[in-house]
Amino acid sequence: MSHRSSAAAMAAACGAAFLWGTGALVVNLLIARFGMSPESISFWRFVVGAVLLAALFARRPVWAGLRAQAAWLLGAGTCMALYVLCWFLGIARIGAAVPTLIALCLPPVLVTLLAVARGRERLDGALVATLVAALAGTALVVVRHGGVSTGASAAQLAEGVALSVASAVLYAGFTLVSGRLSLALGAGPATMGLTVVAAAVMALSALYTPLRWPHEVPPEAWLLYLGIATAALALLAFTWGAARLTPTALTVATLVEPLTAVLLAAALLGESLSAAQWLGAALMIAAIAALGRRDARRATPQPPHAV
Repeated sequence: MSHRSSAAAMAAACGAAFLWGTGALVVNLLIARFGMSPESISFWRFVVGAVLLAALFARRPVWAGLRAQAAWLLGAGTCMALYVLCWFLGIARIGAAVPTLIALCLPPVLVTLLAVARGRERLDGALVATLVAALAGTALVVVRHGGVSTGASAAQLAEGVALSVASAVLYAGFTLVSGRLSLALGAGPATMGLTVVAAAVMALSALYTPLRWPHEVPPEAWLLYLGIATAALALLAFTWGAARLTPTALTVATLVEPLTAVLLAAALLGESLSAAQWLGAALMIAAIAALGRRDARRATPQPPHAV
């Protein structure tokens, strides 16, 4: 893969993370101001995204490919729906900081260990240093926003950590499979199939909580933004990048998400960033750039069906 292709793929993954970071503020707004549940937000987000993607990519020749990859689509789409839900449920129990750190920092470690075990990645000092820089930077950016909620009981703490670990494992699995699907189907059809599955999975949450579509115009507009920007466009960019990056580079690139949320909070809500947060941002950006260069130097492309 050329330096230009690697840079484009890394930019796509970072762009997806940027859009997800903007979505974090919107989700907080919908929960705090309009009383929407995480299940409802996730469901409508995927529904709007699926409708848009289907309008763009649902063509007769596409369906044959989707049927051939049905098992992978079902598994990856389910992981995509559930890792977000587990993350939200973890936040509801113990606050945002710890679940965010676990859900975002554990996947790069998991996918790197798996890649090394399968011979797809070489574990050397440079890779370890880059991962440490990325994860330390993420911690510095996130931890200022609070630790475990002071009202959390021991049982809630255990549940929150378990849900956050589950979110991380599910996200790692989704990351590993999404590149395979993008190579097999193309980024557009693959993203469409994944989003349709995710919407169907989130629809099952109606069995235990109502899936409410808001009646006021402002929250409807925010849900449309989530569906178009953070489900359709972001997932399309992520899936395209996933086919061209190693899983390690892909998961580290998406650490841009919490950085985006923090920077937007500073710009829009008047929150100030500490020196430690600026240092964390610099470490994250340096790690992402280093992994992009590492991917570009790889001698041979990744086999299309190696997951």
